[in-house]
Amino acid sequence: MNDKIVVYQVLTRLFGNTNTTNKAWGTKEENGVGKFSDFTEKALLEIKKLGATHIWFTGVLHHALTTDYTAYGISNDFPAVVKGRAGSPYAIKDYYTVNPDLADNPAQRLEEWEALIARTHQCGLKVIMDIVPNHVARRYESIAKPEGVRGFGEDDDISVTYAVNNNFYYNPNEAFQLPEGIYGEYHEFPAKWTGNGARASQPDRNDWYETVKLNYGVRPDGIKDFPELPIGFESEDTEVHYHFWQDKTVPNTWQKFKDIVLYWLGKGVDGFRYDMAEMVPVEFWSYLNSAIKHHNPEAFLLAEVYNPNEYRPYLHLGKMDYLYDKVQLYDTLRNIVAHEHSTDAIVPIQRELSDISDRMLHFLENHDEQRIASPEFAGYAEKAKPAMVVSTLISESPVMVYFGQEVGERAAEWAGFGSPSRTSIFDYIGVPAHQRWVNNKQYDGGQLSNSERALRDFYQRLLNLKVNGAYIDLHQYNREHTVYYNDKVYSFARGNEEEQWVIVCNFSEHENYGFDLQLPAYLLGSWFLNDGTYTLSNALYHEKQTTLYIENGKGRLRVDIAPLESLVFRIS
Repeated sequence: MNDKIVVYQVLTRLFGNTNTTNKAWGTKEENGVGKFSDFTEKALLEIKKLGATHIWFTGVLHHALTTDYTAYGISNDFPAVVKGRAGSPYAIKDYYTVNPDLADNPAQRLEEWEALIARTHQCGLKVIMDIVPNHVARRYESIAKPEGVRGFGEDDDISVTYAVNNNFYYNPNEAFQLPEGIYGEYHEFPAKWTGNGARASQPDRNDWYETVKLNYGVRPDGIKDFPELPIGFESEDTEVHYHFWQDKTVPNTWQKFKDIVLYWLGKGVDGFRYDMAEMVPVEFWSYLNSAIKHHNPEAFLLAEVYNPNEYRPYLHLGKMDYLYDKVQLYDTLRNIVAHEHSTDAIVPIQRELSDISDRMLHFLENHDEQRIASPEFAGYAEKAKPAMVVSTLISESPVMVYFGQEVGERAAEWAGFGSPSRTSIFDYIGVPAHQRWVNNKQYDGGQLSNSERALRDFYQRLLNLKVNGAYIDLHQYNREHTVYYNDKVYSFARGNEEEQWVIVCNFSEHENYGFDLQLPAYLLGSWFLNDGTYTLSNALYHEKQTTLYIENGKGRLRVDIAPLESLVFRIS
């Protein structure tokens, strides 16, 4: 039996915030900030009940902030190179401690995070945290690093643009200048290259100017100053990769990151989500991930990779467990939901990814994407229900839900640096629909509307379904053979000898459809189903049944499906 991985992503600083002021550019005193302690046993058990197996606590690491924490020995950051009032979770200032905003007592912030890790485990959930390998905050300064550890850049030779063991790239004898239109004070000499790879001493305001690019031993002309993996290593396991690196000399940045991830694994973290992994050489990932798996074979490793040409190298050579399925399944489903594109576009994606489909993480929301219920995406949350069914059930891939998605959060606030439609990762802000579920930290949905409650019930039913077996496309066959079947619906099967499923989703907002869905002989043969009649019940809501007729090895079942309805039939 497959235990499907369901990742629940939370922006940690917003999850438990009950303040509803929502002033643009508001301080944490004005708009409030959530804490580690808001993740009570009750809150965690409700997330577990929703169907989650893992929580990705986003924004836990100590990143650049505008709040003054000098009383705790933390240097102030320069607001000119901090995005928003709350700062970007992806501009890490200290890799060995956590964001003081999240602690009831900032002096005890690490202990409070460790207590949350333990609490999460006690509730039967696993803990994922971010690692941001491509860049750090403009002013990285670790005050919490263990004895004997050197911080990024501390030992760099700043008289040269590049050296293999420098952590950063430099423009010698040039001072950093803030982008045009960004005002304030910030001094950096010599200027470092910016996080997205911009090399100018004055980056553009659309560059990731609050961060600096890390050096992995890649020269400015692209030549690699580190060993390459032998031919055929994509088929070797992580232990072989681990042993390959043991006698190799690697760039200093590699070693620093290995120390960081092993430190957090030692604190009980179960895995990592890697930001912009494809901007870092795949050989580094072989080195890092094989070390992680040597330490903890069960560690969960998820990477943000957007180039489909890099999927297999980062899985097989880089030893990732899972990658984002963003530019194929997410973008396609979004176009079907938001722009009424044809469901025919799903078929070639699943065919193209067939060898790695179980390792592509599916989602409809995350911190980078617009909320489903925002006018910029679907306009209301229910419109994406069929897309969520496809995302969740089409394969054994993990699926991810972003906190508030399950109650239809719209992200309509002008938060400051963050604009409406995305829940801002840069600002102190409230998340209104989610706050109605939080219900003054009772975590019981007490303030939800009936439609919000029904939506959460839908997510809970869907995420707790145990659907197993291989994916078989039914859509193309029925497009060719079935009267009234059309490209506003999508159908597929999952199954094996033990269990068989037929799933039909209607993406139309307004149209009911009725047709006799055909099940081809090769599918029924693989399931060893004999001629006869079989009763099928809808496992999602249990209110609909139909009959499968198999004659001469071919099957048909009557489907009558309402607008935005999904039918998840189990053959009994």
